[in-house]
Amino acid sequence: RSRIDCEKPRAEGVLALRGVIEHEEAVEDEEAREAFAAALVASFRQALSALKDARNAEGAALSAVIAGQVASIEGFAREARASAGAAPDAIRARIAGQLADLLAGTGVPEDRLAQEAALLAIKADVREELDRLDAHVAAARELLAASEPVGRRFDFLTQEFNREANTLCSKAPDMALKRIGLDLKTVIDQMREQVQNIE
Repeated sequence: RSRIDCEKPRAEGVLALRGVIEHEEAVEDEEAREAFAAALVASFRQALSALKDARNAEGAALSAVIAGQVASIEGFAREARASAGAAPDAIRARIAGQLADLLAGTGVPEDRLAQEAALLAIKADVREELDRLDAHVAAARELLAASEPVGRRFDFLTQEFNREANTLCSKAPDMALKRIGLDLKTVIDQMREQVQNIE
């Protein structure tokens, strides 16, 4: 180096020189190629089978979780239907009492008061939402039993469940029914997260 002004040789430069390292193609006979191809296909089939088994196991576990959530939704809908606050007569009586208190001494006729109470009771009636929740539960069970991909349909169904739960909460005439609606929303949100994993 002291005599010649040049850099010290580097490994990649030496290895790049022709003939330093040579790679020879192994000459394989037909039998060796066929054995390699057969081993490759067998390995691929084994990996594919393992993947399919894993997906089936995950799908079964996911299906069980979602089935439990659907059962919870059904239970909350049943509980809401049995709630005293959901009964039309109870709603009508509560509204009539509130209107009577508000309109006391105003001279509003009794039959007009009854009409207004009936109209407000119809708006506060949650039976329609509960009927739709029951229909959605049946649809969810059909999807769980289906053999084809149902991810998008389940995603749409969770949106429908959520819509009914929101309406139930907004119409709820008492805190007991509101609590049921909030419990419903919690389960529906958990189900929506699980549904994101469905194909």
